[in-house]
Amino acid sequence: MKREYGEEQPYIPAGPFKIRIPFVHVGFEKVDFMQGLLLCAVCLGMIPILQEYLGMPFGVAMTIVVINGLFYFLHILLGDPIIPGWITPAIPIVIIYLNQFAIGVERVQALIAFQISLGVLAILLGITGLGQRVASIIPNAMKSGIIIGAGIAAVNSVLVEGGRFEQAPISIIICTGVGFYLLFSSHFKSQRHFNKFTQLLADLGSLPIIILAIIVGPLVGEVPWPEIEWGFTTFAFGELFSNWTIFGLGLPPIEMFIIGLPAVVSTYIILFGDVIQAKCLLDDASKKRPDEKIDFNANRSNIIFGARNVLMGVFGPTITLCGPLAAAMQVVVCERFKIGPKTMSSINSGAISYRYGTTLGYFLLPIVTLVKPVLGIALAATLLIQGFVSFRVGVTKSRTVNDLGIAGVMAAIIATKGAAWGLAAGIILCLFVNLGRSRDHEGEIAAELESSEVSHEIKK
Repeated sequence: MKREYGEEQPYIPAGPFKIRIPFVHVGFEKVDFMQGLLLCAVCLGMIPILQEYLGMPFGVAMTIVVINGLFYFLHILLGDPIIPGWITPAIPIVIIYLNQFAIGVERVQALIAFQISLGVLAILLGITGLGQRVASIIPNAMKSGIIIGAGIAAVNSVLVEGGRFEQAPISIIICTGVGFYLLFSSHFKSQRHFNKFTQLLADLGSLPIIILAIIVGPLVGEVPWPEIEWGFTTFAFGELFSNWTIFGLGLPPIEMFIIGLPAVVSTYIILFGDVIQAKCLLDDASKKRPDEKIDFNANRSNIIFGARNVLMGVFGPTITLCGPLAAAMQVVVCERFKIGPKTMSSINSGAISYRYGTTLGYFLLPIVTLVKPVLGIALAATLLIQGFVSFRVGVTKSRTVNDLGIAGVMAAIIATKGAAWGLAAGIILCLFVNLGRSRDHEGEIAAELESSEVSHEIKK
C-alpha cells in the first residue's frame, strides 16, 4: 500500500497501536535484509552469557535466541518504526543480581521474576504515560551513578580473575582495540567516507569485530578454527519449556519479585535512555525525508518492549533482556533512509527487513557454526566497549562536581554490592549533600571545574 506525500505509512488503527502487515503495509528492502543476515552473529552473543551464568546448554540458549528474535517483530508490526535489541548496559547489573542466587533452578527463577517485573513496570508506565515523568524526577547524580556503575561492572566482568580475558587475552585486546577505533576514533570518522570500503566498515557496526575474532582467535591458538556444518539449526523447545521456564519450574516465589525491584528500577532508568535516543534518531531522519511522517510514541514503545519482557520471562528468560533499541543498526538504517525514497521507501520497511535477515540467519547452520567458537571473544569486546560508552554517557548526566562525587560512590557500590545497596546509597547521599541547595544555585559542571584547582592543573 502506498502513502500520500508527507503522510504516515498505511496501517490499521488499534488503540495505541498501528498495525502494519508485512508485504501489505510495509515493503522489503534488500540491502537491510542482507545486513541483518550477516549481523545475526551479533545476536548470537547472547548464547555464551546464558551458558556461563545459567549453565544452559547451547541448544537451549540457541532456542531462546530464536524466540527473542521473533518477538523483535512486535515493534514494527504494532507501529514502532525502530530496530529493537538488548538492554546491553544493564547486563552487568542483572548478572550482579543473579549472582546472589545459586546456579540452577533458583537462579533461573530469579531471572524469570526479574524479567517479568521489568516488563510489567514498563507496560504500566506506558499505559499511564508516566514513563518520561518518572525518569525526569530521578536526580542527575543517581542517573549518572547507575550508568557508570553498569560500566564498571561490564569491564570488571571481563577482567576479573577467571574471567573471559584470561581465556583469550590476545584476541580480546586486538578485537577490542579495532572496535574502539572503528566506533569512536575521530580519525576513522574523518576517513569513513574516503572510499566504499571504509563506508562499509562504518555501516557494519559490531560485525567487523566478530570477523576479526574468527581470524585472530585461531591464529594465536586461543580458540579452535570453526568447523562449518551445513543444513539448518536444530532447536530444543521441549527441553527449554521443561527445565528453564515456568512451565517446568513453576512460578518464582513472591520474595524474588520483591528482592529484584531495586535492580529492576535501575534497569528501567538505563533503558529509558534508549527510548530518548530512538526518538532523536527518528526525528533527525524525518527532517531529511518530508515525504514520510514518522510517528514514534514513547508510551507505545514502553508497552511493546514491556510485553516482550513479560513474554520472554514466560517462554525463554534471557539475561540480555528486551530493550527498545539496537542503536548501531538503527543509525545505519536511518542513514540509508535519509538518502531518499529510491534508497528506502519507508523507515518501517527498512527496520522490518533488517529483522527478516537476522531471523533467517538463526536458522542457517553455516552461519551459526562459523561464529560459535568466538562468541566469548565477541562478548568480551562488546562488554568492554559498553563500559566505555557507559562511562562517557554517565559522566555527562552529572551537572555539578557534587553530582560526580555522588555518582562515583554510588557506581562503586552498584558494581560491588548490587543495585539495592547502590540505590540506597544514592538516595542518602543526594539528601545529605544537596540538602538545602536550590536549582538556581546549581552551576554547570564546567563552571565549577573552571574555578577549581583541577582546572588550573588541566590548563597547565
